[in-house]
Amino acid sequence: MSDLPHVTWLRAFETAARHNSFSAAADELKLTPAAVSQQIRLLEKHLNTQLFVRLPRGVQLTSIGQAYAQTIRKSFNEMIAATTGLFLEKRKRVVRVRASISCAALVIAPRLAQFQSAHPDILVHLTTSIWADRFDEDNLDIDIRYGLGDWKDAHTTHLGHESAVPVCHPEFAKSFGADLSIDRMAQSKVVQIVGSETDWGKLAELHGLEFTAATDWMRTDSSINALQIVMTGEGVTMVLDSFARQYLDQGLLVAPFEYKLPKRRSHYLVVEDRAVQRDEVAIFRNWVMGLYRVGV
Repeated sequence: MSDLPHVTWLRAFETAARHNSFSAAADELKLTPAAVSQQIRLLEKHLNTQLFVRLPRGVQLTSIGQAYAQTIRKSFNEMIAATTGLFLEKRKRVVRVRASISCAALVIAPRLAQFQSAHPDILVHLTTSIWADRFDEDNLDIDIRYGLGDWKDAHTTHLGHESAVPVCHPEFAKSFGADLSIDRMAQSKVVQIVGSETDWGKLAELHGLEFTAATDWMRTDSSINALQIVMTGEGVTMVLDSFARQYLDQGLLVAPFEYKLPKRRSHYLVVEDRAVQRDEVAIFRNWVMGLYRVGV
C-alpha cells in the first residue's frame, strides 16, 4: 500500500482529466491552479510517467493518462457508491415495505416520489412477493397483503373494500361497434388471472346477466401482467379498480361498462410488532392509508 499515490494527487488528477483544464479543476476543488498543477506534478513524479501534455492554452491527457484517468474515475465512483450505500442510509430513517407485485407496481411505486418529496429523511425499501401471509423476512417493517385479514398479526389495518372491473384498450372496445355488450366481450378474448377465474361468473350472477366467460384465450398469474397484455389492444380482463385506476385516469384503458364486482378479499397493511412504535413507520402507514381513502 505504500506505493499508492496520495489520494489528494489522484483527486486533482481525476478532476483535471475530466475538465481537460487545471483552472477548471482548481475551481471545483476550491484550490489555486498552481496547487493543482503541483499535485499533478507530484503524482507524475511518483509514477515516473507524464500524464498531461502542457499546451500553450490548456492541457491534454497523454495516452497513458487517458487510461489511468478512466481507472481512477471508476475507483472514485465506486468509493462514493460504497460510502453512500453503507453510511448515508444510516443517517436516514429506513422503512422496509413488502407488497404483492401488482400492488407494489400499480399502487405504491408510481406514488413513491411524492412520499419521498414530502419526507426526504425517510428511505423506503420496497420489495415484492406473490403471496405472503406472515413476516418471513428479516427487518421487514410493513407488509401490504391481499386477503381476508384473518392473520394473527396484532397491528393490521384494513385499507378499504375493493371491487373488480372489466377493462380493455379503447380500440378493442371500438372493435365491437354498435354490438358492444358485456356478454359479447366476456365471450371474446378474456385474459384470466389465476385465482380470480370465477370473477366473471360472479359478476354475471350479481347483475342478473346471462353469459359464460371465455377461458381459453390467455391466462396469467398477476394483475399487472393482465393489464400489460390488454394494453396491446387485444383482450379484456377483470382487475381491481385500484390496480386499473392509473390506466383509466390516463385514458390508456377504458371500463366500457358500469358493472363492478365487490370483492370479499381486500388489501391490509400489517405492521411488524417491533416497528409499530417507530415514527417513520407510522408516517408511511398513514400515507398508504391516505392513498386508499382517496381512491387509488
